[in-house]
Amino acid sequence: MKGTKGSERREAPKTTASSGTARIAAAFASARAGKRAALMPYVTAGYPTLASLGPQLRAAGRAGADLVEVGVPFSDPLADGPVVQQAAEEALRGGYRLGELFSAIREAARDAPPLVLLTYINPVLAYGAERFLDEARDAGVTGLIVPDLPLVESGALGRAAARRDLVLVPMAAPTSTDAHLAAVAEGPGFVYGVSVTGVTGVRERLDPEVLAFADRLKAKIRRPVAIGFGISTPNQAREVGARADGVIIGSALVRAIGQRLSCPEAAVEEFVARIRQAMEPDDATPTRSVFDNRRIAAGEEGPER
Repeated sequence: MKGTKGSERREAPKTTASSGTARIAAAFASARAGKRAALMPYVTAGYPTLASLGPQLRAAGRAGADLVEVGVPFSDPLADGPVVQQAAEEALRGGYRLGELFSAIREAARDAPPLVLLTYINPVLAYGAERFLDEARDAGVTGLIVPDLPLVESGALGRAAARRDLVLVPMAAPTSTDAHLAAVAEGPGFVYGVSVTGVTGVRERLDPEVLAFADRLKAKIRRPVAIGFGISTPNQAREVGARADGVIIGSALVRAIGQRLSCPEAAVEEFVARIRQAMEPDDATPTRSVFDNRRIAAGEEGPER
């Protein structure tokens, strides 16, 4: 990665209570203590407006999200299905700018769950990788997912992220070899399990192979495994959450936001709350996320479950 040599590491800002790696680990540990999987909803930055991002992130936290994945709009999103593609296109048409995204995240990060950016590699390189990572870290981001960056080519960016206490999240798919799973088995953060060989999207039924895939990852990977792509309903989230450490839901939530463009934060809060309720274990009272506990410690009232 060009530009990494000789750059100086800056001190992390006071807006984050701990490093990105520690915050991600705490989120998964808190969910595990509650006998459930961590919930990670996805929203597209700039959809319907960038000004609505902060309220959406805070709404996700109030509803019980353990982490939130924030999509960086890009004109050629190879892994995204039509719902997320359309949201990204509308954000770009609306004048979305990457520098403004970091400002919006900085304002919201203190009052939101740990934030993980999903970005394609081109925006990172166009912005300048070191600059991108610095501004992401300073804004309070905890990690990055880069779906079009192969593991064998991710070393430089991963090392640069690690120097800033950010996690570069590796991915695994049903087609991943045992050698690939061994390469990502240990490390900080989590492994993003791509449950289908295709793009993201809303699916009415959960393929039984998704559960077998989750079992395979859990058997071979020692850090948390979060499963995404095609999980759309509370029941699907519950099924996958019973086998994985985390559940990622994107297209179904973005679609719900699109149906309520005048009040996206309400759409987020209601959707995430339904998913979170379904993921609670039958033999336990509803648990709070580590984000909830942090708010309570600061003297704020925790959300009702």
